[in-house]
Amino acid sequence: MYAVVRTGGKQYRVSTGEKLRIEKLAAEVGSELVLDEVLLVGEGQALKVGTPVVKGASVKAKVLGHGLADKVMTFKMRRRKNSKRLRGHRQSYTEIEVTGIAGA
Repeated sequence: MYAVVRTGGKQYRVSTGEKLRIEKLAAEVGSELVLDEVLLVGEGQALKVGTPVVKGASVKAKVLGHGLADKVMTFKMRRRKNSKRLRGHRQSYTEIEVTGIAGA
């Protein structure tokens, strides 16, 4: 069984036992988390597509930890103007493990 959930402005295809990194959420490490914006639930050939979400469907997950992704560097330079800009950014994330999918 798998599901497509929306969190943090992005969509993820998840299945039970899968670990993934999502946008940072305000949740304690080790706590249970319920993602209720389920867009699609599938099992084998059977699909349930929501309009926009599947009613009664949810995904339960356990928070494994929080962290920062690798640094992304941006560099802008205007030639012959003595103008340079170097910026770095590290996106924060929450790592979760999907423990169950409840499809209506």
